[in-house]
Amino acid sequence: MKPDKIRVIAICAFRNGNKILAFEGYDTIKQQAYYRPLGGTVEFGERSDQAVIREVKEEINAEVADLRYLGTIENIFIYEGNKGHELVQVYDGRFVDESLYEKAIIQGVEKSSPFRAVWVDLEKTGNGYPPLYPTGLLELLEATKIPA
Repeated sequence: MKPDKIRVIAICAFRNGNKILAFEGYDTIKQQAYYRPLGGTVEFGERSDQAVIREVKEEINAEVADLRYLGTIENIFIYEGNKGHELVQVYDGRFVDESLYEKAIIQGVEKSSPFRAVWVDLEKTGNGYPPLYPTGLLELLEATKIPA
């Protein structure tokens, strides 16, 4: 995060029933675990849907299909004691490799640092459970849910 700069990121909420795939993070200052869907910074000259495809390929080496734009969330937050400001382009999509939906943990890499992505039950975020970021994502997912 660069101080005093607004960052544009794109994330994808891969749905699996009432669960979504999310990175497990930890803020050492707040001493708080949290979840955030996969994705990252939109590079100059890149569309946000292209950023999702690139980031997911880089992070977990998976192919993405059927991306659907859900909305934008403005996210102002504190992480590791530093203030951040993001415009978050949120997408829904599916994995080409359907076996990923069966894995409890998917190992990933972000800038040479390993991480775990897990299927997070949307009813088990916040209220005593680790929060799902960005703030407002749960409401956006509920508002854009595709009827079964």
